[in-house]
Amino acid sequence: MIPRYSRAPMKEVWSSKTKFQIWLDIELYACEAMEKLGTVPKGTSRKIRAKAKINEKRIDKIESEVKHDVIAFLTSIAEYAGKPARFLHQGLTSSDILDTAFNVQLMKSAKIINTELTNLIKSLKKISLKHKNTPCIGRSHGIHAEPTTFGVKMASFYKEFERNQKRFELATKEISFCAISGAVGNYANIDPRVEQFVAKKLGMSCEPISTQIIPRDRHAVYFSTLGIIASSIERLATEIRHLQRTEVLEVEEFFSKGQKGSSAMPHKRNPVLSENLTGISRLIRSYVIPSMENITLWHERDISHSSVERMMAPDANVLTDFSLARMTNIISNLVVYPKNMLSNLNKLNKLPMSEGLMLALTQRACQEKRLIK
Repeated sequence: MIPRYSRAPMKEVWSSKTKFQIWLDIELYACEAMEKLGTVPKGTSRKIRAKAKINEKRIDKIESEVKHDVIAFLTSIAEYAGKPARFLHQGLTSSDILDTAFNVQLMKSAKIINTELTNLIKSLKKISLKHKNTPCIGRSHGIHAEPTTFGVKMASFYKEFERNQKRFELATKEISFCAISGAVGNYANIDPRVEQFVAKKLGMSCEPISTQIIPRDRHAVYFSTLGIIASSIERLATEIRHLQRTEVLEVEEFFSKGQKGSSAMPHKRNPVLSENLTGISRLIRSYVIPSMENITLWHERDISHSSVERMMAPDANVLTDFSLARMTNIISNLVVYPKNMLSNLNKLNKLPMSEGLMLALTQRACQEKRLIK
């Protein structure tokens, strides 16, 4: 996560502190479920929660020796919680904790991203309605085509992001699953009711059929949807960049007091925010293929997906969150020049109305042909 593009709430979701807290919650929920089933002494989870502390430095130090993150975590917790901690992780495998926690982090991220999608949709709706009668030229292949309105132009983005939100809500459901099913996912040493209890506590569903891990096609859907959102952001950013060109100048990013455009050319007012989002969109999309390649793992699992997700998940979510918030800011403060739109519309005189004339002549010819008959 690059600090420049990391907003505080999303950064917190992907912090080590949050991750370890989720791990502890999952372990304690599983322990609590086992208490209810009579396989763990009653009050065990309460005793552990009262004494357990998350010491990131200590966990890192233990991991440097044991070379296993979950074992390092459990060892550190046991140092604080004492003997009751021996009942943690009964019948579980590391992936039960890792995968369930990973999906919890994705769900938390999704909630933040969905809020930013709503904010952008509202801004696009507002500017669409404000300029529904503001005439401008429509362009195809970058060439003047036929008249439209700036409101209609913005409304196309409004509907696109509405579709993105619906897709994203479905993608969020895809990853809202937990697995507490043991070493190869067959509940050999753990009661399925433990998984059901943990899932309910976390607001998740139980993975119907898992291996040692939650199937990665679910995650591919999520990251692919982020890629589509990024592409929509880039399409809107590209539109703004074109319309801000000197010879077009129909809209312009807000230029704040004291802002500078160039170290060499003081007259410049560049669409730097939209350009920035164009670049970030490329990065977000670059994670789509790795997320799909993570689907293919050996037998019940290997860890070739792990290193990918450690990089991909924080970055893709952080960048999507940042991009949506930045685009909302751009649209909310966009400077629109209706006079320039009208001037550009009239550059070819009446030629943009040529299709209407052509159709009128065609109809006239048809009428004359009928009269002759």
